[in-house]
Amino acid sequence: MKIATYNVNGVNGRLDVLLRWLRDASPDIACLQELKAPDAKFPVKEIESAGYGAIWHGQKSWNGVAILARGREPILTRKGLPGDPDIHSRYIEAAVEGMVIGCLYLPNGNPSPGPKYDYKLEWFKRLTMHAADMLKLGVPVVLAGDYNVIPTELDVYKPERWVDDALFRVEVRDAYRKLIRQGWTDALRELNPDERIYTFWDYFRNAYGRDAGLRLDHLLLSPSVAKRLQSAGVDRHVRGWEHTSDHAPVWIELTEN
Repeated sequence: MKIATYNVNGVNGRLDVLLRWLRDASPDIACLQELKAPDAKFPVKEIESAGYGAIWHGQKSWNGVAILARGREPILTRKGLPGDPDIHSRYIEAAVEGMVIGCLYLPNGNPSPGPKYDYKLEWFKRLTMHAADMLKLGVPVVLAGDYNVIPTELDVYKPERWVDDALFRVEVRDAYRKLIRQGWTDALRELNPDERIYTFWDYFRNAYGRDAGLRLDHLLLSPSVAKRLQSAGVDRHVRGWEHTSDHAPVWIELTEN
């Protein structure tokens, strides 16, 4: 089974790119972030024509998340985190193939310090609490999405340039470590412990050409799912397509249960 996460950075404006990637990569489950579309504008007909059922949680301007499943409809279990007013459409959850899939788009938090940064840390706390509750249930869970967190210096080109950024501040990295220590496995790092792997390249200063990237997009696996982890990677070439997102899709392969 192949599960992927992809910040599409505008699902309608980059629909051709998304459909091309779905056709080429054929993930069984795909989590999308930053739809930049209200619910009524989600391209459900085009997604269905590509062979996927979908649930989504949109927003008029930025944000927005969706879960796609090839050949079936994901079963919606939650929109928004517990205790979150969820006016920003950042979390959606579904039951698919005997697993719970959580698709998230964690706040960017810049400029930091400031109200946006405080909101990011508060949202992270809610995510951590919900993640702990799911582990207590013992069900297989994948938490996939754009975490807007650079976990370590290995995950960023020239880390000294990012020390004051909300993606790399000490409090944010500590929050990510706290989440991992509950018992989650960072799939991409688990299989590539010492390799510089990036999932995001800015549009400016030829960042993609220089490989001046960041690793922001993560798939965290509960213990029962981590036992099935077979391979993981980044479809880096997608970032090089014309009119594409500044993120590249990240994927894992699981053995059959």
